[in-house]
Amino acid sequence: MKRVIAVANQKGGVGKTTTAVNLAASLAATRRRVLLMDLDPQGNATMGSGVDKAQLERGTLEVLLGEAQLAAAVCAVEHGGYALLPANQDLTSAEVRLLTQTIGRETRLRRALEPVRAAYDVILIDCPPALNMLTVNALVAADSVLIPMQCEYYALEGLSALLGTVEQIRVAANPALEIEGILRTMFDPRNNLANEVSAQLLMHFGDKVFRTVIPRNIRLAEAPSFGRPVLFHDKESRGALSYLALAGEMIRREEEARQPGLQPVAAADGAGSAASGGGAS
Repeated sequence: MKRVIAVANQKGGVGKTTTAVNLAASLAATRRRVLLMDLDPQGNATMGSGVDKAQLERGTLEVLLGEAQLAAAVCAVEHGGYALLPANQDLTSAEVRLLTQTIGRETRLRRALEPVRAAYDVILIDCPPALNMLTVNALVAADSVLIPMQCEYYALEGLSALLGTVEQIRVAANPALEIEGILRTMFDPRNNLANEVSAQLLMHFGDKVFRTVIPRNIRLAEAPSFGRPVLFHDKESRGALSYLALAGEMIRREEEARQPGLQPVAAADGAGSAASGGGAS
């Protein structure tokens, strides 16, 4: 795939880090070389990958400030199959220091990525839940943006703000930036509002909405407390199967883009089952 994908949404609690961690593991399961970059000072992607954020010697902070090479700050994830650039609350100071700079502050991450891009098939960036300088660095460095969102009323307003920011970044600093797709997360088909918002998304954004839907799922919610992706916690759960389906859908989209003559896939594997019924397994 050879893509840098920013997983972004300024609204918190929409499954952004859950998506970044579990998509990284699912893509790695297809024998792709995957790097997950934690760009959130909360360090949830780091903890969810089984790495103690309190014991970091170097990570995203040092890379952004030019105090370490990205390749030297990356660590392997034992239960995941991907590489991780970890982060913790110290990353907040990087944002403050970047704001004091006037030249090149929004391209720090892109420049740091250049030496290692060829070493990975997919690079995922877990962005903080805010449209701040860290998120701007991610969008400038990325080829595309994957937007996880809950199907609820306020989510549509937040989506409009994020799309506006993406357009500004495209005009000012990264003309190649595109929308990878909109992912419906924590979806419960028994909720009428969720179904209404889902229908609006499909009507307005069409093929940009992933067919795969991520359901509410207990195994998915509890996996971070064990420090591993859900694929290594309960590979038969609907949460694990849904993220595997998402990885498959992204790969097929990429193949179809390279070969325009291919017929579109009727539906992503597992998408229907993920959306049918709430609850957990």
